[in-house]
Amino acid sequence: MRILLASQHVYPIANGDGCGLHPKKFPSGSGYHLHDLLAKGLAEEGHQVVYQVERAPGAPLPRGVEFVSEPVCGIDVCHTIIGPPGSADQLLAHANDQRKPCLLTCHMLRPGTPAGSNWIFVSRSLARAYASERFVVNGIDPDNYIFSESKQDYLLFMSAMDKAIPKGLDLALALSRRKGFRLIVAGTGQTYEKIRHVSELCSEAGAEYVGDVLGARKAELFAGAKAFLFPSRLNEGCPLVILEAMFSGTPVISSTNGGSVEIVTPETGILCDSEDKWDEAVDGIATISPKRCREVAFAKFHYRRMVSDYVKEYERELGSQPVVVN
Repeated sequence: MRILLASQHVYPIANGDGCGLHPKKFPSGSGYHLHDLLAKGLAEEGHQVVYQVERAPGAPLPRGVEFVSEPVCGIDVCHTIIGPPGSADQLLAHANDQRKPCLLTCHMLRPGTPAGSNWIFVSRSLARAYASERFVVNGIDPDNYIFSESKQDYLLFMSAMDKAIPKGLDLALALSRRKGFRLIVAGTGQTYEKIRHVSELCSEAGAEYVGDVLGARKAELFAGAKAFLFPSRLNEGCPLVILEAMFSGTPVISSTNGGSVEIVTPETGILCDSEDKWDEAVDGIATISPKRCREVAFAKFHYRRMVSDYVKEYERELGSQPVVVN
């Protein structure tokens, strides 16, 4: 199959060691990172992948992935991410001109925007919010993470800081004050004003704010944490940070919102819906096996499984018969 993937970022989105306490255009970039992994995995499966990104890659593309700056002809299916308004228009128009299907992945709720039949959601709960049953759960590359059964004396919170409060930073800080544990907070925003605000909140609560982290430093933080805190108030899709924690052998303490309940099970973490539950979870998280967290992540959230599921969606668009890999 020849697949045209398109995105609005510079490849790869996860590049370098992070920018620390400085702003960046895409503070999270998780959707773009998943598209990078999809390109890699499709090529590994033997498909021809043409990748249209914002500008020439900042690192070599995976073997079998071709960079383009404009849509090309001679493809079987197009696929992009639902980003800012209008970001998918060019690819949709190209697919229509070529009379080829174009799939759009939706990673979050978009109030006021009706879903099309070509939308693929990243969790069952997100799909059902749009009266759809069409979804592909996210997957990531375990090679980017470090597994550790031994943990250090801290809990971790990580988020795009433009959504710090909806993501529950204030709840994580209050929990750390109440229970007296060391909390490390990671993530950046799009402006220095937002970064300063988060830094002040962390300082007042006695938490350590490290800003944006990527690469080895990010892997080390996940691997060393006793638990990963995810007290989000949002109707989440399929939070990448939860998968990253699991591959690192780090149990998750999460709210019960959105797709989180489809990922966090008694084997991998604790779901909380009240202050008492959060307090109890901090006390009881050590009973969860780091090894089991990683085993579940490998079984359910590997990027090659995600790739296989997307291929099925491509085949569904192209007809009932599977497309032969070139």
